[in-house]
Amino acid sequence: MNLFHRSRLRRVAQQHFGWPSLRPGQFRPMRAVLRRRDALVILPTGAGKSAIYQVPAVLLPGPTIVISPLLALQQDQIAALNERDDPLTRAVRVSSAETPNQQRAALEEIRSGRAEFLFITPEQLSDPARLAEIRALKPGLVAVDEAHCISAWGHDFRPDYLALGGMIKEMGRPPVLALTATASPPVREDIISRLGLRKPEVHVSGLDRPNLFLEVAHCPDEDYRWRRLTKLIDSVERPGIIYVATRRAAEELSGRLVAAGYNAAFYHGGMAGGPREQRQEDFASDKVDIMVATSAFGMGIDKANIRWVAHVALPDSPDSYFQEIGRSGRDGGPAHAMLLWRAEDEAIQRFFTGGAPDEAELRSLAAALRSGPMTKTALKDKTGLGPRKVGAYLALLEEAGAAVPGAGNKMTVPLFAPLPAAAAVAALQAYERQQVVTRSRTDMMRGFAQARGCRTQVLLSYFGERLARRCGHCDNCVNGVTEPAVSPKSAPFAVHSRVRHQEWGIGMVMGYEEDRMTVLFDDVGYKTLSVPVVVENSLLTAP
Repeated sequence: MNLFHRSRLRRVAQQHFGWPSLRPGQFRPMRAVLRRRDALVILPTGAGKSAIYQVPAVLLPGPTIVISPLLALQQDQIAALNERDDPLTRAVRVSSAETPNQQRAALEEIRSGRAEFLFITPEQLSDPARLAEIRALKPGLVAVDEAHCISAWGHDFRPDYLALGGMIKEMGRPPVLALTATASPPVREDIISRLGLRKPEVHVSGLDRPNLFLEVAHCPDEDYRWRRLTKLIDSVERPGIIYVATRRAAEELSGRLVAAGYNAAFYHGGMAGGPREQRQEDFASDKVDIMVATSAFGMGIDKANIRWVAHVALPDSPDSYFQEIGRSGRDGGPAHAMLLWRAEDEAIQRFFTGGAPDEAELRSLAAALRSGPMTKTALKDKTGLGPRKVGAYLALLEEAGAAVPGAGNKMTVPLFAPLPAAAAVAALQAYERQQVVTRSRTDMMRGFAQARGCRTQVLLSYFGERLARRCGHCDNCVNGVTEPAVSPKSAPFAVHSRVRHQEWGIGMVMGYEEDRMTVLFDDVGYKTLSVPVVVENSLLTAP
């Protein structure tokens, strides 16, 4: 990297943020920001993603707009930025938590140069008047935090994020920096496409977490699972998080732990907002040692001393698993990730992926779009569909070529779009393709659970990264359970090369683990293949 850029970035980090040094994985994406390039940055939780936009922002003209999905996460970041009382790092927020007067005051601080960072949610940007106010600020950078939320392939998909590409255009299209802790290749492609990133630099680093010990146990019954869980809790420091598959499981397991004398509580998306926030605060302040939660808990949890994360069910995908275990050991100290799984867990995940869209509702929405450009709110009113369903259906219609974002944050119909009936059929086909990939991700999670080689190699292979050596911090490595590995020289295809299978079509080689290879096929998702069988039978060829 250019030494001049390094020197400037280090100086800003020290003078304005009080950081004596920057981490190696931060410099290259920071340079992309300084050069006004779009970028997608994938760094694990706790690796300093926020610094990648904060430090260069001090050197760039114009304010920085930070789009973030959670008010609690925004508040933590704003507090950290404002503690030094420096106008070049001062942050303000426009959200539902502020009164109209407070919102006007925040915008005035940005306008007058008394603040540099404006934190905002996608919901606020859906107001055309608000979007016009942001454009008038002439932002120099847009940072999209938790960018996986924009992807229909992401595990925390939020339809409100779908319109961000169009919103950023309406802002005057400043450079865009997308940030997330983990994103598999289809999620990366979706982020780039939906945000409209222009020839972005993609930076992926630090996915191996050496301080995080990975352990998996197959549980023949629930009693065994309970014994293994309590053994973990008794043998390691607290606090810790236990992830479960359902709201009911969260409440029941929390109650059982409390009855057994543990300081535990539950958290799930079905709770009222007040109690949910209180539970989060109790855990953050160490009033609760153990949080039993669904996947609704975690994004935005800025707690460095979580010592372990346990999964008492098979996660829906390696994406979810990696994101959730990444919440432990953020202080760099030793942490433990325990997966306690049963074959029956897969049935729960299959249930959650059910519920195909209604063809008549899709047809109605496609027809409504033909009456002229409309906001999501107007479409909701016209069709009677709920806001979440409208967002999800619009994503499918976009993929079917029957809807595109237009001016003024409105959706419209592109030229040569299919008629509503054909659009509904094409949208259903798009949904089925997504479901095939979704099921393949659950298959990959089971493959991780059953792996007899290095678990970190299996996990990074899914994300298209290669770990040349065995990690040494998983149960298989420590216990000496290994299988013959494929050397780079004997690998039949390079990682990230395109291949063709006679039945499954075109795919990309994601990685190798022991004597197996992972391929992500465009139409059928992830497949794990035996390298000797592939070679012997010429199962894969160059496209």
